[in-house]
Amino acid sequence: MKILVTGINGQVGWELLRKGPLHGCRIISFDRNALDITDSQAVSREIQNNSPDLVINCGAYTAVDKAEAETEKCWSVNRDGPAWLAASCAREHIPLIHLSTDYVFNGQASKPYTETSPTDPLGIYGRSKAAGEQEVRARLERHLIIRTSWVYGIHGHNFVKTILRLGQEKEELKVVADQWGCPTFAGDLALALLTMAKEIHAGQSNCWGTYHCCGATAVSWHEFATLILDLARKIHPVKVRNIIAITSEEFPTIAPRPKYSVLDCQKVYSVFGIQLPDLFSSLEAFFAEQEK
Repeated sequence: MKILVTGINGQVGWELLRKGPLHGCRIISFDRNALDITDSQAVSREIQNNSPDLVINCGAYTAVDKAEAETEKCWSVNRDGPAWLAASCAREHIPLIHLSTDYVFNGQASKPYTETSPTDPLGIYGRSKAAGEQEVRARLERHLIIRTSWVYGIHGHNFVKTILRLGQEKEELKVVADQWGCPTFAGDLALALLTMAKEIHAGQSNCWGTYHCCGATAVSWHEFATLILDLARKIHPVKVRNIIAITSEEFPTIAPRPKYSVLDCQKVYSVFGIQLPDLFSSLEAFFAEQEK
């Protein structure tokens, strides 16, 4: 199976490039320099020339705070890029898997968001991603939109690596405790995407639409940081001794964050049989990869 993957320098794209061949998939990979998804002609040309069986779009503008200033760039990548990919896939009769985010929700819910929950993004990043979803739906019938959350992995920058670094530098950390979500290990998500891709390639035809796919454990950032450092202490000394829980108001950011973005992943389990591991297991896998 031949899969064209955009955004391979990101956490999930990098894992797809690494894991694809181990699961019988040939990955045709593009970073931002090799394929600018905001260039409609370049997108059309590469999809036409490579004739993939399926496209997975991991390309995105993810700098949540910078997006408030770099509005045009954010919209171009997160809305227009998916539009060009979906249009090109439609012309070539190729299915598309497009990655989206929990930031399409406003975070005011009191129970996990389902795929049919109304979207109401708070900032430019979330709005642009919601618009990208709409472009894909409007232009291509055979698509999967996969919303995920709080991604971390062994490649690139993420919360886990930041906490590990600060844990070596400081004796005390302050971490927000009133924002809740589901941390997702990039390696786990990549395997899930490959499973979906193979199901589609095998003839699964009643699966199109939007899905939630994230780690199985809902935590606050404070709980997440605490677990990270607890596991880290088993491997090497950690300087930090105290992790103080603070509010979002005590840690102001340029862009607003949803306070509750827990996703209900029952649909992806019922259709594809996919259930990502719990946070403890995924963090153990992260540390095992880090130690190699």
